[in-house]
Amino acid sequence: MSKLNLIIKREFLAKVKNKSFIVMTFLSPLLMVGMGALVYFLMKKNDEKIKQIAYVDESTLFSKDDFKDSKTVKYLDLTSLGLEETKKKVEAGEYYGALFIPKKDSLELLANQVEFYSKESPGLTVMNTIEGKLERKLQNLKLTSFGIDFQKIKASKIGVDVKMYNFSGEKSSKLINGIKIAVGALAGYLLMMFVIVYGSSVMRSVIEEKTSRIIEVIVSSVKPFQLMLGKIIGNASAGLLQFLIWGVIIFIVSTVATSVMGLDVNDVQSSSLSAEQLEMAKQQVSGGKMQTLLQEIFKLPLLKLFLLFIFYFLGGYMLYSSLFAAIGAAVDNETDTQQFMLPIMLPLILGVYVGFATVINDPHGPISVAFSHIPLTSPIVMLMRVPFGVAWSELLISMALLLFTFTFMVWFAAKIYRVGILMYGKKPTYKDLYKWIKYNG
Repeated sequence: MSKLNLIIKREFLAKVKNKSFIVMTFLSPLLMVGMGALVYFLMKKNDEKIKQIAYVDESTLFSKDDFKDSKTVKYLDLTSLGLEETKKKVEAGEYYGALFIPKKDSLELLANQVEFYSKESPGLTVMNTIEGKLERKLQNLKLTSFGIDFQKIKASKIGVDVKMYNFSGEKSSKLINGIKIAVGALAGYLLMMFVIVYGSSVMRSVIEEKTSRIIEVIVSSVKPFQLMLGKIIGNASAGLLQFLIWGVIIFIVSTVATSVMGLDVNDVQSSSLSAEQLEMAKQQVSGGKMQTLLQEIFKLPLLKLFLLFIFYFLGGYMLYSSLFAAIGAAVDNETDTQQFMLPIMLPLILGVYVGFATVINDPHGPISVAFSHIPLTSPIVMLMRVPFGVAWSELLISMALLLFTFTFMVWFAAKIYRVGILMYGKKPTYKDLYKWIKYNG
């Protein structure tokens, strides 16, 4: 065990003392926050430019009340000028675009004959806003033609929010389920990034030591199994330290930037929504719903979620890192690793696809349950299922399978390493790996 501790310490210190590690530890979160601030600044600059849209209404069905201005879009009635003159003004750059509403015999024909002219392709948000205004007006006119009072229909609309309970007494709702999906998706994404970045780091470490022949001295006093395990745990410790520092820096810098620059979350959200969408969003969080949402979030088993997140986070990383270590032991340089990367990455990608395709729709369905027990996909799929509540029996089986598979994979990597460390100048094949695994010398 003392040898294992020495290897872990050596790998950890070698990683954290590396200049690139130190620079990226402090620079990466600053870059992330800086990019976020830049995006916000560009969005604000883009929104500051008011888009003027001229409309020509030959149908005479629309009024100025139907084209109310928003913060970023203003409408001007140029029906008296006619379409051709209005198009010339748009082409000259006086207006952002020209909306033409022709006169038709029926509302159905009119709905399919509206035209919009602009010098460049209009933004999606602008077009959605215009189409929304036209649709509401035409629907109102259609209802009026049927002798139906639209205001009564509008007043009769009632939002239904079904409260969901299971037989354990747990209460949920669509909003709470949305939070659970977000938590699970974030956990799965972080795991995937952690595996790719730090798993590759383990692989490069093995390749470097093999190339420098230092490893020939190390393996004379340390078992390959201990060496692999030490490398994986050492790199995992350095990675967790880096993630912790990133979290602290991002929190501090984000807080300072928010107060100094006066960033408003509501502004960021509203900049990407139309006026109608924003009003609908305000209605959804009115009446104390936001307070209720926060209360329900804190009712979640946050400690259990955190502990299980740590377990699957580390378990998934260590499982895949053992496979990366096996690849590093088999090759002489990073170029030769490409042929072995796809089989390793496929289960990881499959876990992400299964998580988003099945867990979101049916977290307790047979496919979700099955893939949350398969060790190569369970770290991601189970992490996405945990917020929805998983029986302890399922968790224990999944955790035991993950631990067993991780141990087996480290042993598997060590067998390849034992032989591969002395193989130079030859590009390995899958057949060679099979021979090395069977070798008992």
